[in-house]
Amino acid sequence: SPCACADKLLSFLPLLLVLLDLHYEGAECGINAEVEKHLEMGKKLLAAGQLADALSHFHSAVDGDPENYIAFYRRATVYLAMGKSKAAIPDLSKVIELKPDFTSARLQRGHLLLKQGKLDEAEEDFKNVLKTNPSEKEENEAKSELMKSDEMQRLRSQALAAYSQEDYVSAENFLNIILEVCVWNAELRELRAECFIKQGELGKAISDLKAASKLKSDNTEAFYKVSTIYYQLGDHEMSLNEIRECLKLDPDHKLCFAHYKQVKKLNKQIQSAEELIQEGRYADAIIKYQSVPITEPNISQYSALAQEKICHCYSKSQQSEEAIKVCSELLHYDPLNVNALKDRAEAYLLEEQYDEAIKDYETAQANSENDHQIQEGLEKAQRLLKQSQKRDYYKILGVKRNAKKQEIIKAYRKLAQQWHPDNFQDEVEKKEAEKKFIDIASAKEVLTDPEMRKRFDAGEDPLDPENQQGAGGSHFHRSWNQWQGFNPFGSGGPFNFKFHFN
Repeated sequence: SPCACADKLLSFLPLLLVLLDLHYEGAECGINAEVEKHLEMGKKLLAAGQLADALSHFHSAVDGDPENYIAFYRRATVYLAMGKSKAAIPDLSKVIELKPDFTSARLQRGHLLLKQGKLDEAEEDFKNVLKTNPSEKEENEAKSELMKSDEMQRLRSQALAAYSQEDYVSAENFLNIILEVCVWNAELRELRAECFIKQGELGKAISDLKAASKLKSDNTEAFYKVSTIYYQLGDHEMSLNEIRECLKLDPDHKLCFAHYKQVKKLNKQIQSAEELIQEGRYADAIIKYQSVPITEPNISQYSALAQEKICHCYSKSQQSEEAIKVCSELLHYDPLNVNALKDRAEAYLLEEQYDEAIKDYETAQANSENDHQIQEGLEKAQRLLKQSQKRDYYKILGVKRNAKKQEIIKAYRKLAQQWHPDNFQDEVEKKEAEKKFIDIASAKEVLTDPEMRKRFDAGEDPLDPENQQGAGGSHFHRSWNQWQGFNPFGSGGPFNFKFHFN
């Protein structure tokens, strides 16, 4: 026991050195036992797929015995299972340092270095495997990987030569093959992104640059390029997000900061304009959007966005003539712009150009099949066209579809006075006047009643007997006799007043 050892040390000084050696050996055995316990536990957890817990035990094993190559190798295995290849490489290197003839570790590190595109280092590992009397399987694997690495070296030289000669298609093709093997190489992805940019394939360039920003730490250049590409594409919000990532890495980055100021200003204008639209403040939104092309005059996407939104604002504020003009200008160079087609169609409805509205809705529907708003608009336009071929109460009174109630009453009074049958002596003229007077009175009745007007605007005639069936309505077409005594200057109440004109 430890106590007995202490007594002997005090009693028998000649045996001191021997006992010290034994004590040290016992302590060392205790440490190894603890390390073995962690290794065994980690191995079981790894087999069960509990990677985080396994990693914790292997950390403890490495801390307990920094010279135990098995502990490092097993921890590297967990890192690889967790997709943390960067963390695995230092552990594999430590294994090779502690046990140079451990071919499995060399092969693993060679694979990882090959994926990172570090071809010279990978080749060195594969060559060293062949020098260490490997198994047949390890030898074949090393030879195969060595040939692959040689092929990547040749292709990389060809890619660089093609790029320098501005043959971007060939350079891209070479890089495509290389990156199937060297998947973690940031520089090669950045080079392929440049090839994509030169060919105008900006979406593909973004994909490679985003991957490069993750593969290489503090890659401000990748974030800057991604931000500028998004900006060129008209995606100001994504551009702002990416440039902020650049400034997180380097707040003093000159290019990123200058670009950030420009994007932030433009983004703020557009966001403010959108908020005004949500509030229904269309005139203010138009002013905001008119400033967008001034802030960014060189990128057509932002001018087009501003024009599309101004078209929308004019349409929603029922300024139909302005809406048709602005929407038509946009559709001249972007004929399949669904939003502009919808907004112009709504403006055409206000102008009672139903055929044109139907054409716009049909074109929009062909390019956006699942848009319920388009389907509803098309059905409404078709109903209104059919309605216009019968009785159009707006036309009868000579007012626009967005006329206010006061305008409707004013138009009605003028027409009612003009076409009152008492103004006509000739029987034929009187009959015609009676018919017109009834239409005028019916128009006033429908258009001054909010519910009836709503139904009429949706394409239904509230006074049509056919529409009354199933609609629960009580209105019907009236004859002249029923309108006699009606005062066109009154409010439409009981028919108490009859008047004659000299």
